[in-house]
Amino acid sequence: MRVNRILLSVPLIVVALVIQVSVLARLHLPGAVPDLLLLTVLGLALIYGHVGGALIGFGAGLLADLAPPADHAAGRYALVLCVIGYLAGLVKPETGRIKSATGPMVVVVAAAIGSTLMYAGVGALVGDTSARHVGLTGLLFSAALYDLLLAPFVVPGVMFLARRADNDPLADTGSGGKASDISSGWLSSGTGLRIGGQRGGLKMKAARSRMARAGRIKGVKRL
Repeated sequence: MRVNRILLSVPLIVVALVIQVSVLARLHLPGAVPDLLLLTVLGLALIYGHVGGALIGFGAGLLADLAPPADHAAGRYALVLCVIGYLAGLVKPETGRIKSATGPMVVVVAAAIGSTLMYAGVGALVGDTSARHVGLTGLLFSAALYDLLLAPFVVPGVMFLARRADNDPLADTGSGGKASDISSGWLSSGTGLRIGGQRGGLKMKAARSRMARAGRIKGVKRL
């Protein structure tokens, strides 16, 4: 991953985890707890792709596993968020533009349900049966509802910051032939930029041809 992506992802993950542990977990809402950490990983994965999403998800989940008051086996949530980040990164828009909010909202609901099921499944493998006592159906419904309500306030902001970070002039532009990175795709039409570049190239070629003709004419006159 690029350095600027790491420098952005680490503070976002830490802030999201602190807010989730110190604020959201203490609201004592029925069912699941709104997963701000999951939404942050989703926002970054939708910009950075499946590899970046998997790495960020693993790091965020491992941090959540080790942060108090975690009461489960270390690595459990890291595995869940790693898989979720990878899958979310696979639906990153290739053109860099999202035409409507329907796609991201579907991703949020699927991630909320998928992460809850995976967390409960991994817990069952290691002998944690707490999900059975709470009620898995209620957890799935409340997780999807809370994350869907919280997503419009989190995911767009995270995606905006990630696009700005990718616009850093110090970032590696070795693969800039694809020039329309996610950020430029959202703010302007990549096609228009390419057409502008082609027009500039045509103008340069026309000027060079005129200069060549003038040189040939002068040579004929001298003879």
